[in-house]
This record gives sequence, structure tokens and C-alpha cells, in this order.
Amino acid sequence: MKNILAMILAGGRGERLYPLTKDRAKPAVPFGAIYRIIDFTLSNCLNSDIRRILALTQYKSISLHRHIQFGWNILSSPLGEFVEAIPAQQRIDEHWYQGTADAIFQNIYSLQQEKPDLILILSGDHIYKMDYRKMIASHLEKGADLTVAAIRMDRKLSREFGVIEVDQDWRIIGFQEKPEEPKTIPGDSEGILASMGVYVFNTEILVRRLIEDARSDSTHDFGKDIIPAMIGKDQVFAFDFRLGDRGGMGYWRDVGTIDAYFEASMDLISVIPKLNLYDSQWPILTSQSPYPPAKTVLEEEGRVGTALNSIISNGCIISGGSVKRSILSPRVMIHSYVDVEDSILMEGVDVGRHAKIRRTIIDKDVTIPQGMEIGYNLDEDSRRFTVTESGIVVVPKGMRL
Repeated sequence: MKNILAMILAGGRGERLYPLTKDRAKPAVPFGAIYRIIDFTLSNCLNSDIRRILALTQYKSISLHRHIQFGWNILSSPLGEFVEAIPAQQRIDEHWYQGTADAIFQNIYSLQQEKPDLILILSGDHIYKMDYRKMIASHLEKGADLTVAAIRMDRKLSREFGVIEVDQDWRIIGFQEKPEEPKTIPGDSEGILASMGVYVFNTEILVRRLIEDARSDSTHDFGKDIIPAMIGKDQVFAFDFRLGDRGGMGYWRDVGTIDAYFEASMDLISVIPKLNLYDSQWPILTSQSPYPPAKTVLEEEGRVGTALNSIISNGCIISGGSVKRSILSPRVMIHSYVDVEDSILMEGVDVGRHAKIRRTIIDKDVTIPQGMEIGYNLDEDSRRFTVTESGIVVVPKGMRL
């Protein structure tokens, strides 16, 4: 393996995930009961034997910094291994990061310090399992200056992604950023090749193109500016995600909206989940507190605490209540006569007796009063909470009800 540095873009505002991003950066949003979103990208790095990692942070980054500090302090510093969070420092000028490319440009100093041969640029807000070594091997084999990971998506989603056009050798010959009329895959009129926001650059070429872009009047974005400018000038190739997919089912999700976040979370509790969290060959790592095991309680009156098709974390107690198709983070308390269905309850949520919760995300440290119903009358819910177009209710962190 060549000398590689991974740089994770982890500074996005995550406005479409509000109110989950009210007090935290998008990569720090909890996911899958015990993880943070960024854990999937970080785990991919470690499982791919990439052990020099910089996470570039900016907005509301305190909880993200703490998570990296306490949850990812597992590498060997004497061996030159690290996972380090770098906040925006205005090192170049007085501006914060102006775009994805500018975030890397403002940290050229770090590149000069580490002197890597290759730069692996990643997004800190995607859910997937990928062996980056396969992509790096393809990059070296083709003699590429830039390799972009690509995944097939439905044509109707083109306005959400950068769309790649390739020739028979997977050389990129065109790139459209969120087009209304995208170039489709040859022989597949309903499919597009979407950029995953995963890039391998030769360091020398990357630095040169970043400096050129910084001197131009652009949006300083990889998809809008850097990649299109490199096509025809440099050796630019795409890499088929299926060749590096460690899940085996082509699973990759951009959880940039509440609805997308909810759907990806519910994927985890399907009978045969497309994203397997229980694969010992590709573990997803995180920081976990030493809570006691989860417990269900059969009360004296005959009320049974039950959980069906659900993920239940340590520290949870289900006492005479019912949980179905839901995700319970650590220290969730379900009291008697409670019904929870198709919901996500984050750490420290306490649901009072006779309460009913349906298709709801409840953020950390919220106490639901006895008898309250959420998710059953969306007009009433919308007066107090965030309600998405698809009817997902979101209760903000620490809200007093």
C-alpha cells in the first residue's frame, strides 16, 4: 500500500437534517442505536488498513471532536497512525470553508506536513461499507490522477448527485453536477452513474488543481469545479462501487434529509438488512459507555415488556411496554402500557405510562409524559414538533414536554 492520507469532509451544516443538527454537526448525528454517522467512514478506513486520517470540521463540532477524541483514540501514535479532528482555522484567509475543495485547500499545510503520495477524500455523512484498497489498486493500475467512486442510481434522482459519464474503460468523459436531464448509463436508460463523494488523488496533481481553483472565480467545489476542469486535462477515471462493496448488496446512503435518515435507519431492522452490522470481518467501530445489559420486565399484573423486529441497546429497560420495528439507543426507558412502533429513540429517552409513539424520531434526553401520543395526529404534532412531508415526526434533543 502506498503512502496514503485520508481526509474526511466533516464540516457540513446539515440543515436538511434539522432539528437533529440543532446542536451537532451532521457526521455526529447518532445512527443505528450506538453509532455516529461518521463511524461508518472511519471504520471503512481502518478496515481498509488506512491509518492516517484527518477529519476536517467546522460547524457545531464540539460533540464530533469529543467523539473522535474518546471513541477513536485507538491507533498507535509511535507508528505514525492517527485519527485527528482539525477545525477550520482560517489559515489561508479570513473565510471559513467556501466549498469541499476549499476545505482541502485551506489544509494544504497538513498535506505538506504528512507528504502522502495519495490523498483519499471522503464524506463524513454517508452510510456504507467499502474496501478503499480496491479503489486505490484500480487508481494505480490505470495510472490515474483522480479516481471517483461511482454507484448506479435511478435517473429520477439525478438532481441530488453529480452524474458521471464514462467510456468503455471507465475513463470519465463528462461530469454533470445535479442535472435535470442527466446522461444515462449506456443500455440502461433509467440508470445514472452517481458520484459517491469518494475520491483518490495523486497529491501533486491535487495540490496543483486546488491552487488553480483558489485563484479562479468558482464555487470551490469538487463536483462543480475541480472534476469538470480535470476532464480532458488529466487522467480521470471512475471506479465501480460494486467492486469494493463490503456489504455485497450495493448499499450506500446519503442520509442528508430526515426522511432519508429514517429510511436508512429502518433498513437496519429489516429481516435481511442490506447493511449488516453483525459482520465480524468488517466491524463498525464506535465509542460505547459501560451500561448494563438491556432488560425486559414481566410485571406482577401480567404486563409483558416485549420488543419485536427491533434493535435494543445496553442500558434499556422495557417494563410492561411494547416495542415494534424500532431502534432504541442506550438508556431508553419504556414504561407500562406504552406502544412504540416504527420509531427511533435516542439515548436517555424516557417514555411514560400509556404513551403511544409511531413513526417518530425522539432525540436524546427527552421525557415523554404519561398518556402522550405522537405520530397519530400530524396536524397537532406539527404545532409542537418538526413533521416531514412523509409524516415523520422529530422531537428535538432535550425538549421539555
